[in-house]
Amino acid sequence: MKTLKELFYSKDHEWVMIQGSKAYVGISDFAQNALGNILFVEIPEIDEEYTIGDVFGVVESVIATSNLYIPISGKILENNQAIVDNPVLVNEECYESWMILVEIRNRGELEGLMNEEQYKEYCSKEKI
Repeated sequence: MKTLKELFYSKDHEWVMIQGSKAYVGISDFAQNALGNILFVEIPEIDEEYTIGDVFGVVESVIATSNLYIPISGKILENNQAIVDNPVLVNEECYESWMILVEIRNRGELEGLMNEEQYKEYCSKEKI
């Protein structure tokens, strides 16, 4: 399982990369491996607002259809149309294939996310 030190991770296996007052969000290597070949990705429109824990999209694979849960509250500033057009990108490079860019509403929510070491420990005990 590949992880990146600079990211935060949720218990739902989304990753968060902070850049100033914005956050890129995608799914982790653990999640994309568990899902298998991803066939379909649905992500929200720009300017939609979400609260932490809301479903913001769907990923469908050969194994399952899974909801995506937003790990940090905020407004969608961008969505990655490339992964909608070519969902296999999520399997090939999950940490480059971000799904949404969010304007962070509450930085304190980051405290509820895991760092790389905590996430590795969590995944060693977790099954999706």
